[in-house]
Amino acid sequence: MPDEAERLQKVMAQAGVASRRASEAMILSGRVSVNGLVITELGTRVRAGIDRITVDGADLPVAKVPVYGALYKPVGYVSSNRDPHATLLASDLVPAIVRVYPVGRLDRDSEGLMLYTNDGPLALRLTHPRYGHEKEYRVSIRGTLTQEARRQLASGVSLQDKALPARAHVRDLPAGWLWRGEPVPSGCQWIGLVLREGHKREIRELMAHLGLSVQRLIRVRIASLELGELQTGQYRPLSESEVSALRRITGLSDGDRKESHGLGTHNDSD
Repeated sequence: MPDEAERLQKVMAQAGVASRRASEAMILSGRVSVNGLVITELGTRVRAGIDRITVDGADLPVAKVPVYGALYKPVGYVSSNRDPHATLLASDLVPAIVRVYPVGRLDRDSEGLMLYTNDGPLALRLTHPRYGHEKEYRVSIRGTLTQEARRQLASGVSLQDKALPARAHVRDLPAGWLWRGEPVPSGCQWIGLVLREGHKREIRELMAHLGLSVQRLIRVRIASLELGELQTGQYRPLSESEVSALRRITGLSDGDRKESHGLGTHNDSD
């Protein structure tokens, strides 16, 4: 976590002051202070962003440590970090240690996986339509999804105010499949949908075009990142392997980022 104590020379190197070895030399020569005290011990641990660190009397620049976390956004919460008309913000469920932003949005009446990060290049590649990374949903609909409806979804449906036809791939679920064992209302069924592009309320508009109504919409995957066992309203930091997979699938190198951190645990617009 970002507030865990780390070796002073490591924090200095991450902030770009000097290499770790050169930072050690600065500490040994008495050029570094922590909270007003001169430090000459190499084993000293500090909390980046919390302790005041100075080198030759100047404050240490704060390193921008990449942060990655997953949230199960509940129904009723707004995805935007700020909304003067909303009383429930999804960002309030994310520990506020550093500022992070949602990658894509979910409508107020939708739920499921949201990715939060301050990694701008990754966010851009996951959200910009030209990259076409998949987002997968579980959708409870009232009505029957016919073969003709499947064909229309695959070939593209022209929606009002949309420049390009909207497309979705239907992913069949096992017969009688239920979301986490919860009963489904009479006359409804669950389907899986995979989109490579997403616009505001696109799934709901697609279903309405086909004469179907959405009863519940849950995002379960963004590219390689899955919702997994997260419960509604719960947040978790991503593992290093999950971050590496996301950066690899988006064509970004792990070599150009500093060590990432989660934000600690916490009990596209569809």
